[in-house]
Amino acid sequence: MLPSIILVIILNLNNFLVSKFILIKKKIDPFKRKTLTMPGDKSISIRFILLSSLTKGRCTSYNLLKSEDVNSAIKCIRKLGIKIHLKKSYCEVYGKGLFGFKYKKNLILDAGNSGTTARLICSALVDTEYPIKITGDKSLRSRDMKRIIQPLKLFGAKFKDNNGRLPLLIRGSKFTKAINFTENLGSAQCKSAVMIAALKTNGITKIKSLPSRNHTELIFKNVLKVPIKVKHKKKYDFIEVKGNKEIMPFNYKIPGDISSASFFIVLTLLSKNSKLILRNVNLNPSRTGIIKILNMMGAKIRFLNKKKYKGEIVGDIFVKSTKNLKAVTIDSSLNSSAIDEFLLIFLVACKCEGVSSFVKLSELNKKESKRLDWGIKILRMMNIKTKKTINNGVKIWGNKNFQTNKNFVIKNYLKDHRIFMVCAIAALSLGGNWKIYDPDSFKTSFPTFLKLLISLGAKIK
Repeated sequence: MLPSIILVIILNLNNFLVSKFILIKKKIDPFKRKTLTMPGDKSISIRFILLSSLTKGRCTSYNLLKSEDVNSAIKCIRKLGIKIHLKKSYCEVYGKGLFGFKYKKNLILDAGNSGTTARLICSALVDTEYPIKITGDKSLRSRDMKRIIQPLKLFGAKFKDNNGRLPLLIRGSKFTKAINFTENLGSAQCKSAVMIAALKTNGITKIKSLPSRNHTELIFKNVLKVPIKVKHKKKYDFIEVKGNKEIMPFNYKIPGDISSASFFIVLTLLSKNSKLILRNVNLNPSRTGIIKILNMMGAKIRFLNKKKYKGEIVGDIFVKSTKNLKAVTIDSSLNSSAIDEFLLIFLVACKCEGVSSFVKLSELNKKESKRLDWGIKILRMMNIKTKKTINNGVKIWGNKNFQTNKNFVIKNYLKDHRIFMVCAIAALSLGGNWKIYDPDSFKTSFPTFLKLLISLGAKIK
């Protein structure tokens, strides 16, 4: 028989699935000596599905994230003739080589809400002999695809697109060619798309890129053994990828997602008398900008038991409540390594004494929703003085004693999973009565989010 606490969690989660919203009316009680394990990294999970399909043989992953975004990637790859077996504790992908996709006429690939899937799948289709339609949900159809259309055209692919958005048609070329490309957005998806397309050429593709997440480079070098050179110089990374090399199958134990961990880091930091350890998290420096910023604010977050796995740094995170947080001024050098966590950083700024300042955050408004605008809206709803500055910057006037007892209703946010989860953390750490609509939105990236909150003692209806 299941323990009573597990039964309560299951019953609560079932209620959320049939409800149009969740209610949070009480801050979380202090929790100590708690340990959580995060689900698999979403960026790496999607890259595993795509890149393993280009190998010749069986690839196995453990701790693959079982979310809607990853499931969208799986569905797309299956439609290209690749067998994928999704088991409880592992996933098997039976790749057919670099040129092994089965292209059919009138094929439609639906990426759901996943920008990573939509953009990276196009890069693997630069040799398709038939036009293939790529589409997605309402949120994804509003997002920019020009950033990958431009370089993929240079490889020889042809596009018919909706003014740079989905749905689009892509038709590849039998004569793909290596290219030279400069990536000026700091977009890991754009950079990765160029690198993956480069695999299907006979030459050496050269990329000059602003720094961004480097999971693809690490997988190419340490897992796939693709001929790749990476040099870091001042503001840019210089990458060379040699194509047309057969990729051998591989196994991968996917570490926990730092973006998922960040919600619990901020919850612990802003809650009273609480301590938490998060196990086996990906600590890649291109993803830990939030930790650097929070520690600059006065947090004392520590990494424990660090080790290297296939080029990635993996370890545990220790965080505890911090009373006296201080305002910070952050330049844009940390933006790319914290881009998905800035709304959480804004919450912490509410409790920092003084004025915190952030700059050049336009990329936030190119996500699943206009996150920068939503972040400012949420702060203003809480009566936090907030000013949007020139060049898409933000100033936040904080107060170490801030808390709220207002009523909040959050809806019409394009089901952006991070908006939903940030609001839940705000409710549990800063107070107020929150009604948050679309309670299934978090399943895009973090299906166990509410379950883990409840395990810490959160009261959610």
